[in-house]
Amino acid sequence: MNSLTKSLSKLFSGQPFNGGIHPTGYKELSQETPISTLVSPKRVYLTLQQRNGSVLTPIVKVGQHVYKGQLVAKGPSDMSVPLHSPVNGEVIEIAPYITPHPSGIKGATLVIENNGNPRWGVKHEPSNPFELSPETIVRRVLAAGIVGLGGAGFPTGIKLRLANQKGVHTLLINGGECEPYLTCDDRLMRENAAEIVSGVRLMCRAIGAAQAIIAVEDNKPEALQAIERASSESEEIKVQTVPSLYPMGSERHLIKAVTGQSVPPGQLSTTLGILVHNVATARAVFHAVRYQRPLIERVITVSGGAVEKPANLVVPLGTQISQIIAACGGLKMEAARIVAGGPMMGQTIPSPFVSVDKSMGGILALSQDEVRTEQTHDCVRCGRCVNACPMGLMPFQMASHSKASDFDGAKSFGLEHCLLCGACSYVCPSSIPLVQYFQHARGALNAQRAMTRKSGQARQLTEARQLRLAKEAEAKKAAKAAAKAAKSSRRKRPAARRSKASTEGEA
Repeated sequence: MNSLTKSLSKLFSGQPFNGGIHPTGYKELSQETPISTLVSPKRVYLTLQQRNGSVLTPIVKVGQHVYKGQLVAKGPSDMSVPLHSPVNGEVIEIAPYITPHPSGIKGATLVIENNGNPRWGVKHEPSNPFELSPETIVRRVLAAGIVGLGGAGFPTGIKLRLANQKGVHTLLINGGECEPYLTCDDRLMRENAAEIVSGVRLMCRAIGAAQAIIAVEDNKPEALQAIERASSESEEIKVQTVPSLYPMGSERHLIKAVTGQSVPPGQLSTTLGILVHNVATARAVFHAVRYQRPLIERVITVSGGAVEKPANLVVPLGTQISQIIAACGGLKMEAARIVAGGPMMGQTIPSPFVSVDKSMGGILALSQDEVRTEQTHDCVRCGRCVNACPMGLMPFQMASHSKASDFDGAKSFGLEHCLLCGACSYVCPSSIPLVQYFQHARGALNAQRAMTRKSGQARQLTEARQLRLAKEAEAKKAAKAAAKAAKSSRRKRPAARRSKASTEGEA
């Protein structure tokens, strides 16, 4: 194992990090299509189930009129980002609807009927955002319900606040967009570079960072030029080109490519004094701080061989995928698969009636030719998966143990450090669904941990109950003894009085 790892390190020493692949891009399908705005749908379906598992509580009722930008649901803490209405209209239903989860599970959904008025409900006069305090910037980002728009979906305000507390010195902005098909970030950088740069400056102010680096892949020359022009007068911002190599968009690998530093396993990038955000997130921060506008829409790429007219669209949250595809001319052939996100790490959509949420950066309607359906064969131990793994793991070993339900064995080979990026599956000549094995193994380990926690909690409750019952028994025993002593004392007092009276009479 050591000799193999060393040989691979030598083989890929010219790359910014070990491993990685160059999948077919298919970016030409939508790359030259400017961003356009989708006609606002008649109804929006806002799922209250968040990606982190928490469920928001609606603060509006059926029949209530809501305005564009109004807060309609919130969670118990800042880890559950609030939800705002993307349209003016009326709440007509709060009921279970199908969610973007691959299982097709239903979740509580807020349905709002659009009245067609495009105006924002409350207009905030713009002010100079760079005069605001760091905490005010963070509060506005939290109130706007912004999450990482690169796909992770972690609350942006929380990341900014923690980075400030950790003393982060460098803000690294991801302009890679290494997933095939997706071009929405490329178009954002070309068309909205000034807003992105302003958002970067505001995030630097919020976390107290001395510098920012905007990293753009070398296959996006127009985006690179636009960002360089927009940031030319900002001394704290540096623009850097990185190779177009998947998974360059991974936080750890982008840091390695830009700074040469490696984030220690099991730790966050803030350990190195670095915070990573996406270009689309930076633009959303600018709108939240400058205009106090919540995140109610996002730019997504609609692409794939089955789509008539691939495009990049500004889409209100809660819009159903069927309506978005229809706005792109519909399907020119039957879609073998509909994917939310990119083809490497995205999720298969169970229904075209699923609605867009904050973490969905792409909708791909893939043709049969684009979907790999080769028959799976036994592993031939060729080592290509090891070669491609950007984390330096041995996927074939993890898959072998996972297939045999030896999840601890898979863990010993680095299962929990796997990115689930799919590079190994992409290069496997035996068409083994490696990532599916890893996902299954992780799910099993998570279930085991949950059972262990549950057993531990049950044991603690049982012990606490036994202790409580023992204390109650002791208290009852003590009370009984005290009552007995008091009763005995009361009996002795009359006897003593009678004895005294008798003595006095004799006297």
